[in-house]
Amino acid sequence: MKQIAPSVLSADFGNLKDEIERINNSEADLLHVDVMDGVFVPNISFGFPLMKPMKKYSTKPLDVHLMIVHPEKYVERFCDAGAWSVGFHLEATDDPMPAIQLIRNKGVRTCLTINPDIALERLIPYIGEVDMILLMSVFAGFGGQSFIPETLDRIRTMRQAIDSRRLKTLIEVDGGINTKNAGEVFAAGADVLVAGSAVFGAKNPQEAIHKMKNG
Repeated sequence: MKQIAPSVLSADFGNLKDEIERINNSEADLLHVDVMDGVFVPNISFGFPLMKPMKKYSTKPLDVHLMIVHPEKYVERFCDAGAWSVGFHLEATDDPMPAIQLIRNKGVRTCLTINPDIALERLIPYIGEVDMILLMSVFAGFGGQSFIPETLDRIRTMRQAIDSRRLKTLIEVDGGINTKNAGEVFAAGADVLVAGSAVFGAKNPQEAIHKMKNG
């Protein structure tokens, strides 16, 4: 099933309730929440205080993407704050398994992420340990970047690795997704597409989501 996860990072935070309501009334499947600490990535977004209103207003499950160092220190708090899934970067920790286990113990879906310059071989050993793999199609830290074309081959490779092991792990792709390239990203093997400015910057966000999801 093709899924779309609009990234709230691109929303108008002065009208957050209305922005989320537009997503509630769309064909979106998730609401993607980008958390940046200014250390792992050179930007800062938001943390626990904004999780509360997002959880309150959103009828879509919260798909939390942690771009932070030492994720194992914080994953439980994001689970408790209402996350449907919590993902973090493989390159942000020496051993991802403790954080994965903490998330799993909370009954929340687990996700492991890598940037475009991280070899897929480092991620593949963990694909059976998580519910979802997030392949960044831009470098984490900033919205509005252009999709890196080589990501399509990485998606195909990951799809083959998952299918050959008969796993149900989903592939999520984040960065530069829009109405023009969503179809080929899904065709490469992605299950979930994160889209920020292509949704919240559109004249009609609901129409943009429909077009990305249905071609």
